[in-house]
This record gives sequence, structure tokens and C-alpha cells, in this order.
Amino acid sequence: MKYMMMMNAPRGNGEYQINDWSPEDFQAHIAFMHGFNRKLSEAGEMVACEGLTPPAQAKLVRAGKDGRPVTDGPFPETKEFLAGFWIIDVDSPERAYELAAAVSAAPGPGGAPLNMAVELRPVMSAPPDPSAPSLTR
Repeated sequence: MKYMMMMNAPRGNGEYQINDWSPEDFQAHIAFMHGFNRKLSEAGEMVACEGLTPPAQAKLVRAGKDGRPVTDGPFPETKEFLAGFWIIDVDSPERAYELAAAVSAAPGPGGAPLNMAVELRPVMSAPPDPSAPSLTR
């Protein structure tokens, strides 16, 4: 079962608050994330993961009436924002819950767990493509 784990950072002014942490706290947090990702890879549960730039660098894009891109933003003031994501492939929903809780507890200032919100959503599988060649013919 594939899931997307999305880590949401609380309150935003357009920049990550992690930039204000001590170098030691920042390094401990990054080491935790690298270790977490390594364990996922070694267990064969990692599909993909990426960290994202802060919202001050984001744009909303829509197609205009002529089909050309129309952008809006950036939107530096946010209640919370997506900081990064993982796509995992696990045997059960319970395992996905365990992993989401583990990454939620990443260390923050002074090593205290951040307990950040992690949204967990199943990844839908696509219906079969009727135009694809059949292997059963």
C-alpha cells in the first residue's frame, strides 16, 4: 500500500523557523531526517521524498482563458505550509501510522520532539489503460 506522508510546518511568515535554530539543533534535525530516510530505504519502504522551499518562493499557477499560465503569489503569510513529503510503500495502514508518528517526533530546539502534523493519505492506483497492449493475448 502506497501512502504520501506530508509534513506541515506550523505558522509561517514565508520562511522556515528552522533558520533561527542553533547550528547544533539544525544539524541534529537534519541528521534525524537522513537517518529516517536511510531506514525507510533499507526496509524497502521508500518510494520518494523531497523537502520543499518555503512558501515565500511558491506560486499558484492556473491556465488563463487563452491557456497561458497565470501566476499568483507568493503568499508569505500562512497558517501552516507543506515542508516536505515522502511516498512510502508499506504492508499495512498501521505501519504507515507508525512511520508518520516517528517523523512527526523529529527533534527541534534543545532536542525536544517537534510533534509536527503529518498528513497521511493513501496513493490511488490508476485504472487500467484500455489502449495499452494486453499481455494475455
